[in-house]
Order: sequence, then structure tokens, then C-alpha cells
Amino acid sequence: MAYRKLGRDNKHRRSMLATMTKQVILNESITTTETRAKEVRKFVDKMITYGKKGDLVARRKALAFLHNDKEVTDKIFNDLAKRYENRNGGYTQILKLAERRGDNSLMVILKLVEETKPVEEKPAKKAKKSEK
Repeated sequence: MAYRKLGRDNKHRRSMLATMTKQVILNESITTTETRAKEVRKFVDKMITYGKKGDLVARRKALAFLHNDKEVTDKIFNDLAKRYENRNGGYTQILKLAERRGDNSLMVILKLVEETKPVEEKPAKKAKKSEK
């Protein structure tokens, strides 16, 4: 199976995934169930990849998926594309929480990975050998 149906029909599922993708991009993290997070992760990664391409076709595809939300699209193409320019995929991470009280579904936090600047390592000082 190519994707999870999440107990929704096609239009509702696509709308829900687009809305959750927008929330992850704007707030940089959301709390949701594990199965929804695993599906949303695919779309967030795809939107950031579009942002890194930066051409007109990629911008139009992102706008079409995100229901013409220009604020989110600008954040993708201006901020997130620059933040992840040296990273090849894996822009999100899933942190597991506890089970939900009502139905015991596993709750998780889906958040964007913090991209850190590479730290230049200083060469280690050589230990002086004691002469006898």
C-alpha cells in the first residue's frame, strides 16, 4: 500500500494532510498520533525539497498542495530552503510521547530538525614525549 488511508475519504484525507503540513511548517512542531505524523512527514519533506529547488514549477506545486497559502510558501522558499541547503532529506523528526487516554493511540511530536552549523574541529595538541 502506498499510503495510509487514516479512516477518511480522499478529499478529507488530502485536506487534513495539507492543513497539518501547514501547521508543521508555521509552528515547526505539532502533537498528533503516530500514524498521522508518519504520513505528514512525507509531505513536509516534499515541500522543503520544492523550496530547495526554488523554480517556478516547484513554487506552483507547493502552492497547489498548500491551498494557495502564500505565507507558508514564502516561509518554505525563503527560510527553510536556506536552513536546510546542506541537508539531503530527513528534515523532520518524530518524538514519542505517551498513549492517549481515550483510545490508547500513541501520541508523538512531529518537529523540524534543528540544522546546526558545522563546527570546525581544532587539531588536537600532540603530547610531548618525556626524554630519559
